Amino acid sequence: MNNKLDGRVAPITGSGRGIGRATALELAEEGARMVVNDLDAGPAEAVVREIRDRGGEAVACVGGVTGI
Repeated sequence: MNNKLDGRVAPITGSGRGIGRATALELAEEGARMVVNDLDAGPAEAVVREIRDRGGEAVACVGGVTGI
């Protein structure tokens, strides 16, 4: 784990899958505490577990962020 982002919190929308997931994992690897946001709880919780298993900190936030 590199620690460039220690002490930072990074909310990533759509981070249960695809590019958002990869971004969340990378930022967590750099030391950021993650807010994993996705419309579906299953994928969001899976990414949170993966981050925690690697020694990072993460929480899931399930829902949309568009405000529509």
